[in-house]
Amino acid sequence: MIELYYVEDDADIAAAVKEYLEQRNFNVAVYAAVSEVKKALLAHVPAVVLMDWNMPDGRGDSLCQWIRGRWRELPVLFLTVRDDSRDIVSGFQSGADDYVVKPFELSVLYFRIQAVLRRTGNVACQYLACDGIMLDRNRRTVFQQSEEIDLSVSEYELLLYLLLNKGKTVTREKILEQVWDVNGNYVNDNTLTVTMKRLRDKLHQPSCLKTVRSVGYRMEDTV
Repeated sequence: MIELYYVEDDADIAAAVKEYLEQRNFNVAVYAAVSEVKKALLAHVPAVVLMDWNMPDGRGDSLCQWIRGRWRELPVLFLTVRDDSRDIVSGFQSGADDYVVKPFELSVLYFRIQAVLRRTGNVACQYLACDGIMLDRNRRTVFQQSEEIDLSVSEYELLLYLLLNKGKTVTREKILEQVWDVNGNYVNDNTLTVTMKRLRDKLHQPSCLKTVRSVGYRMEDTV
């Protein structure tokens, strides 16, 4: 299934688009406000974002710029009634990959989305997130909100492993095996304790990174 976030406050349009795309191997989550989709993106990045221009609490061009500042390759398409050439140009200047004007044919929208995904690929696996902590696997960068966090190799690999297993409790033994032993770097249990402390300090003691006493650790969204 291809994950798609759709930002649209017209319930009828949102329902029609969601039903059509979900019959064609998409998993569509609809958000009726900019604040809602921002919160969702900070927790999990989908394969593509589809958005209207005018929302109750913001504008699509500003949302697109906000997305581009965090996820450069995440595909974004506008689906809007605004058909003035200046709006279309502004949409692309804000970072959109495509711009579809209402009224529209659902089949055309579907193939426009498919065309964008062919060009960009499914980038969802590139970006991992949890409560505002964002990791870009291609660039090996980590951000917390808008702050870039400078991690050592072992701290980065530890965070990556925890994010790849988000929502699951992973044992200390498994972490040592996957983060260190798999590369031939055999270390003792204290190394994990020290690395975890440094990682937590650099991430400002995030509440989403939990200790499971006598077992290991788990990352999960807190809201």
